[in-house]
Formats: sequence, structure tokens, C-alpha cells
Amino acid sequence: MAPARASLKSFLATAKKALLAPPSQRPNPLTFVVGNESADLDSLCSALLFAYFRTHTPPHTLHIPLSNLPRADLALRPELNAALNPAGLKPEDLVTLSDLPREGLNPQDTRWLLVDHNALTGDLATPFSNLVIGCIDHHDDEGVVPHDLPPDQPRVFAKCGSCMSLVLEHCQPTWDRLVSDASPCEDGTPAAACDAQLARVALAPILIDTTNLTSKDKTTDRDRRAVELAESRLAAPDSSISSSSSSSDNKEEKYDRAAYYDRAAYYDRAAYYDRLSELKEQILGLSYRDVLRKDYKRWTEGPLSVGISTVVRALRGWAGEQRLDVAAVMTVSKPDGGVYEGAACLA
Repeated sequence: MAPARASLKSFLATAKKALLAPPSQRPNPLTFVVGNESADLDSLCSALLFAYFRTHTPPHTLHIPLSNLPRADLALRPELNAALNPAGLKPEDLVTLSDLPREGLNPQDTRWLLVDHNALTGDLATPFSNLVIGCIDHHDDEGVVPHDLPPDQPRVFAKCGSCMSLVLEHCQPTWDRLVSDASPCEDGTPAAACDAQLARVALAPILIDTTNLTSKDKTTDRDRRAVELAESRLAAPDSSISSSSSSSDNKEEKYDRAAYYDRAAYYDRAAYYDRLSELKEQILGLSYRDVLRKDYKRWTEGPLSVGISTVVRALRGWAGEQRLDVAAVMTVSKPDGGVYEGAACLA
């Protein structure tokens, strides 16, 4: 008999408890699902939902969704709040790199499934790269994930706007079974409410990565089908927000509407996308260091370690405003040697 269904919140609590338990009391091996080092919405949410659905798929092995960033960096992603809040979650509910035991975690006692990338990087690469047993990714295959995987483990590569679309496609049979069962979660959460929470988490990265399904370069039929599937699992929208209020320019009213958009009971695709997009680009109050690490990727090329930070400001827009043919942004510091160093970004 299958174990009782867990809500997302209780699932995360169980995953964290298993990871932090004494070595003798942990599952062996520990199975992790992890996204890439940029830890954007797609990586974070794909890891969470893939781990959830795999845990609810026979043989019901606990999969731990590991957010690939230190706990302190969660504060740099306000859009994550908007994706998690309708599911009754907070960023602190997630399992992060900061939760990995510093001692007593033998790499050979772990197994790893990758989402939104197909080669471990950073601090996870050296100890765990040879322990990858599966992958779902919408990037090019780097040839690192073995082809001779166990038959029940995925090796999925397909082009689409969001990795989450592939996760939903792969896990739809499990989700369909959970929906048809309709039993309340073990913590009493109604099945329909749990499905709506899963749907809101799923929709967030797909809408962001495809610009609300309008990007001709990124949006594919897989993304459209994934959105259709997720939206079919949502409860009926709350009608408490009138169409007249949605057109108001009053800042106070706009703030109040933002609170509505974060509620699980209310869903409007355009409003949800706008809210997520606004928060994703928000850097007000961040230090220069925070801006550089907000969307950061690192990898190695032979002996070189390479890192790229994405800064959410439209340089081409600034160049157009100033009627420039070339615009450059330079970071300047004065090392001990007294020589100024700079790096230029051109548009």
C-alpha cells in the first residue's frame, strides 16, 4: 500500500529531517535532486517538484530537493517568495547547501538527479559528479550523465523554454494518479488544495522563462502543454478582485492587489507573471556584491574557473536613451599594487 500523500510543506520538513538526522538514522543512500548554481526559479522549483513527484512514485524513495545555494542567498530572490507563498511555503522551508552536513556525509552514500543542468559544478562537482543517476534538462547534453542508467531513472534532454515543462511532462502519470486518488494529505490538506499549490509552484518558472508564453524564441508546445496541465489543477479563481480595480494607478491599491496575487485562491496568469517579473528584476536595497551574486553561474574550462554574473538592467536601453553606438560599464578597484583594474561590458 502506498504511503499517505504529503503536502509540500510536510514533504520538505521530512526531507530536511532525514538529511539532518544522525548518519545511522538516515536513508542509505540519500537521494538528492538539485538544479544548477544560478538557483533561479526554474532550478529551484524544478528540483522541488521533481523530488516531490519522485517521492510519490513507486518505490516511494525519499528524494531530497536541494536548493543549489547557501541559505543566506535566498534573500536575494524575492520572486521566490511569490512562487512559494501560494503553496503555504516560505524560503526558509527549503533545503539548501547550508543544510548539507559538514561531517558524516559520505559521498558514496548519496545519489544525485540533476534538473536544469546536466553536469555538477562548484563545490558539488568533485565529491558527487560520479554519483549522478539521472537528469532532466532543456540545455545541450554535455555528455557527462551516463547513458547506462538504471531503467527507472530518467535521462531526458529536450529543448523548451523551462525545465519545469519537462518535469511536468515526465511526472504527469504520477500527478494524474494523485489527483484520481483524491485522498487528503497526511497533514489534513485537501487533495485539491495540494494540487493547486503544486500548480502555482510549477507555473512560476514556466511563465518567467517564456515571458508568459509570448517569447517566440523560447516558448514551445511543451511549455504550452505544461501550463495547460498546471492551470487545470488550480481551484476556481477568487472573484473578489473587480476588473475596475485592476486598472487603478493608485500605488497603495496596487500594493494591495499584489497581496491578492500571492494568495493561493486567486490566480490570473498575466497578473501572476507581472508580479514574478517585477520581483525578479528588483535590486533596490541590494549591495553591489549582492547584485553580482543574485544570478551567478560558475564552471571550469580545463585549468580555468569561470564565473558570470547577470545584472538585471537594460544596457541597450540606456545606450539608446543616450544615442550611443557603444556603451560600457566598468568595475574599478585599487588593489594593493596601486594599479586600477576594470572589466567592460559592451552593448
